[in-house]
Amino acid sequence: QVPLVESGGGLVQAGGSLRLSCAASGRTGTMYQMGWFRHTQGKEREFVGDISGRLADSVKGRFFISRTNAKSTMYLQMNSLKPEDTAVYYCAGSSRLYSSNWYDQSAYDYWGQGTQVTVSS
Repeated sequence: QVPLVESGGGLVQAGGSLRLSCAASGRTGTMYQMGWFRHTQGKEREFVGDISGRLADSVKGRFFISRTNAKSTMYLQMNSLKPEDTAVYYCAGSSRLYSSNWYDQSAYDYWGQGTQVTVSS
């Protein structure tokens, strides 16, 4: 198991910025992929981006993902936030070296508890 803990969520006005953090502990060396998903009530959990550079079209040019060299912390920098970005954001990790679809949540083994991001208009 690789526990993941998100932090940094909160309330922000449209146009503002937030940075989410995902802290990993334990056997982080077995986690080859990390990504961010978000969930809004009534919708499927949605891929946001991953450390390999993939980003959902809806966040390209606004969101940026990075990770420390030690693989212990991943960040999601969110700029120019919009009300439609309001969601619970989840950090995810995978022990797989390969997946046919990193955009799908089934590719990931480990999940954080989620952090709420609310963007007011």
